[in-house]
Amino acid sequence: MIAPDLETAIDELQELVEGARVIAPFTGAGISTECGIPDFRSPGGLWTKNRPIPFDEFLASQAMRDEAWRRRFAMDAQFSAARPGRGHLALASFYRAGKAPAVITQNIDNLHQSSGISAEHVIELHGNNSYALCLTCGKRYELSWVRRQFTDARERAPDCTDCGGHIKTATVSFGQPMPEREMRRAEQLTLDCDLFLAVGSSLVVWPAAGFPLLAKRNGARLVIINREATEFDEIADVVIHQDIGTVLSPFIVH
Repeated sequence: MIAPDLETAIDELQELVEGARVIAPFTGAGISTECGIPDFRSPGGLWTKNRPIPFDEFLASQAMRDEAWRRRFAMDAQFSAARPGRGHLALASFYRAGKAPAVITQNIDNLHQSSGISAEHVIELHGNNSYALCLTCGKRYELSWVRRQFTDARERAPDCTDCGGHIKTATVSFGQPMPEREMRRAEQLTLDCDLFLAVGSSLVVWPAAGFPLLAKRNGARLVIINREATEFDEIADVVIHQDIGTVLSPFIVH
């Protein structure tokens, strides 16, 4: 059911939150747009400006690896300046209150951790953009080190100092395998919850988009908060097409 107005939406959400035993928050890019981080698919989004670099192209081409790092460093000011928005802070309040044991996110911006949710309880389905990993041996690299090497080598992506493998941001690219452990953790939280809260996700990227459906089929109430319609609106208990920060700000507890 689509909430007819903001006040009704907040009232309905309040009732569901108060009655829930376990909330499973699931977030997409829409929760971070008020923080200055553009989403991917909307007009002006990242993918409207640059075609994503698939994983196989990153592996096969030094030029593609160079381009991937150029893009990452071009966005550095946006990512480094971003602070948690009202949506992040509301979900962190659910976490501190013991209502939400973890948060499932498609985002790579580290803002849930910055909002006060322990890193071990942020289930990152698409990885994290704030550090890098060697794809061969798994060694972690800080972005400051990668940037120095990249700049000193005239914008050539560096390789691992231990094994010579390719270094990539710790994100999941198109064609790259999903993290099995995180997918299992997300599935378990989805099955444990009685309220699944999908926030700021277009719910079109699979397999992550399957979690709201799994929750609903398992008997949980489903709430979708997103500016645009999603293909799961018709099965949701409450659908809120309003500004995310405005909807969730009443739930922030400092």
